[in-house]
Amino acid sequence: MTNSEQIFIRDSKIAFDRKHRATLRHNISKYDQAVARGRQRYSHFQQAREKASFLKGCAVARLPELLLEFEKNITARGARVLWARDAADATLFIENILKENDARLLVKSKSMISEEIGLNEHAAEWGAEAVETDLGEFIVQVAGQKPYHILTPAMHKSKEDVASLFHEKFGTSAEATPEQITRFVRKRLREKFVTADVGITGANFLVADVGGVGLTENEGNGLMTVSFPKIHIVIAGLERVIPSVADLPFFFQHLAAHGTGQAISVYNSLLLGPRTAAETDGPEQMYVILLDNGRSQLLAEQEESAALKCIRCGACLNACPIYQNVGGYTYAATYTGPIGSVITPFYNGFREFGHLSFACTVCGRCSEVCPVKIPLHELLLLNRHRKITAEETSFGWKAALKTFGFLSRKRSRLDLAGGRWKNRLARIAGHPLGKNREMPRFAPLSFSKQWKNKIA
Repeated sequence: MTNSEQIFIRDSKIAFDRKHRATLRHNISKYDQAVARGRQRYSHFQQAREKASFLKGCAVARLPELLLEFEKNITARGARVLWARDAADATLFIENILKENDARLLVKSKSMISEEIGLNEHAAEWGAEAVETDLGEFIVQVAGQKPYHILTPAMHKSKEDVASLFHEKFGTSAEATPEQITRFVRKRLREKFVTADVGITGANFLVADVGGVGLTENEGNGLMTVSFPKIHIVIAGLERVIPSVADLPFFFQHLAAHGTGQAISVYNSLLLGPRTAAETDGPEQMYVILLDNGRSQLLAEQEESAALKCIRCGACLNACPIYQNVGGYTYAATYTGPIGSVITPFYNGFREFGHLSFACTVCGRCSEVCPVKIPLHELLLLNRHRKITAEETSFGWKAALKTFGFLSRKRSRLDLAGGRWKNRLARIAGHPLGKNREMPRFAPLSFSKQWKNKIA
């Protein structure tokens, strides 16, 4: 059993924490209600999903071509594109940029990919301070934690939890309201924005035909992260590219509808490069780091490559009965829930994270709610098959399966022993799915013998 699998089994006990479950259930229910209202604005909801799935599918099929087109167009306007094979490459690029510019303070807008490469931890090693500016990200950073949810980093915390945390860390009122906490954070972050050396963002979309970076957000912190510092660094996965700027308004709305239920997020930006000589605002330098980190391996798979269509709305997490019970930290991975269970083994290795594919009831809810129609539950079954066939199975397990196969091929073989002997054997062997499960009791007579006796 790998370390990550042990963590999953150990931490899944949080499902029995009633306060945790109540907080998670409450917060997810708010999103569910908002998304349900958002769906009602569509006159052809399923057709919108079909369109999104088709457009992203075309982008994945043309990924190398579109990425080169994006690089050509954004480079022509003064940005620099850096290709990172893995997290080590990406962090080395960022370290060099900081050293070359003697940068010590970084402000970051919400970016799961920066979590993927461990940017905050590396920044501390370089003697730099990385400050999260999304409110949810700021809360979990203050708590010394990682994002709990792809879209809502502090999904696991109630307003009382946050008030208590800020009282402990900053001396604010223990009964502070969400509005008071928000004002406090806003004032504190303003000071960081105006003194920061570098702003770091992710990218919701990379637009190939114009060479632009699409950002969508609700707090305005993304725009401030870009506008104040002299250097802007974008970190984006290869899969974020879309073909045309004509598709960007549709994707901004589609992402908002499935993520938060809004008609569209509050701030939607298309960043086309560093500021020009005719502009007074914006960064003097812009870098775009395109991260592979296992995505090429996923792209090479005929069926699993569909996972690269994901637009990171978080809908599958909110729908998943496993996530709703064990929460985000149990996965011990950057990306959690159904989509995380599909892609993490490709990014971080099947040996260490292949068990995540078994954290699934195969109910199909994740596939039903996915805005780009990724068949997530089917991909999880493919991952299970990959992990099982790649591993060496013990002699005892193989022998048990062969014995079961031999006996189950004929009813007469199954009826050789009566219920009393079968129950004894079951007690000795234990449940094949684990010690915490209980084997059902066998009846004294098999169904076929009971049927024959009835007829007789």
